[in-house]
Amino acid sequence: MGRSRLELHAQLTDITPKVYYQPPNGLRMEYPCIVYNKSDVLTLHAGNDKYRNTTRYTVTVIDRDPDSSIPESVLDLPLCSYDRRFAADNLNHDVFTLYF
Repeated sequence: MGRSRLELHAQLTDITPKVYYQPPNGLRMEYPCIVYNKSDVLTLHAGNDKYRNTTRYTVTVIDRDPDSSIPESVLDLPLCSYDRRFAADNLNHDVFTLYF
């Protein structure tokens, strides 16, 4: 079984103090920050039995600084891969896929 979301939250908070899980519309976020949400569950089977579920998260680093070091720190997490980058509202967004 995968580790808890709160463990992931603590690890992300070690990278930057502003971390939001599934923030509601209209929430005024402070930058730089990390926003993450659950996107899937990978289930592994052996024989006819399920033996492990691992949660997949989409993790987005949002920062005004286009050269921020925060994305590199997120990418250093185990089972993390870079997905894409885009800019919106004068903010840089780096998106990752993370299994935890």
